[in-house]
Amino acid sequence: MLELLHQLAGWFGDPAHWSGPDGITARLLEHLQYSLLSTVLAALIALPVGLLIGHTGRGAFLAINLSGFGRALPTVGVVILVFLLSGLSMTPVYVALVALALPGIVTNTYAGMAAVEADIKDAARGMGMTGLQVLWKVEVPLAAPLIMTGLRIAAVQVVATATIAAYISFGGLGRYLFDGLAQRDMVQVLGGAVLVAALAISIDLLLAGLQRLVFARRTATTTH
Repeated sequence: MLELLHQLAGWFGDPAHWSGPDGITARLLEHLQYSLLSTVLAALIALPVGLLIGHTGRGAFLAINLSGFGRALPTVGVVILVFLLSGLSMTPVYVALVALALPGIVTNTYAGMAAVEADIKDAARGMGMTGLQVLWKVEVPLAAPLIMTGLRIAAVQVVATATIAAYISFGGLGRYLFDGLAQRDMVQVLGGAVLVAALAISIDLLLAGLQRLVFARRTATTTH
């Protein structure tokens, strides 16, 4: 074990592993590109759906059961299926990653909206607010913490799963996992796993810090 850790430190310390199109920096940027685009696409689809369900109360069954569907979804199976249908492109990877991120965002958005007390919404309507005003000025601000949590969970899941791009010969940090396994290079496999884990943790900490900062400022503004 100590020998493996020593070899891993040597692998990270080798300048050749950090430069060029196959270097850690390039693979990290590819991984971030796949993850960011997939999460943004999922948010653009899931947020309006979650807000609509939460605001109208219709389709709650879909939101509640979507989370279980997402956990049961075979991500690699989706990649293979879409790959067979669309050919050699990044489309299968994006489809699989977006499908993975959708349930958590929809479910948390709906949960945040559903947690807003009916009395608060009734009071807002009593003040003459329209349905859209109640949605954007009352429901969304109160539901925002749970919505942000859903986005955080989705982003971390996508980062951890974006290694599947390497499964169909594209880039990202998954290259170290698949190439290492093919070459029986366990140091490279371990290095790739460490990089993916470190990136996922970093993204989670970054979004958590951003969430605390945003809501701390909002609380301070409200109290004043």
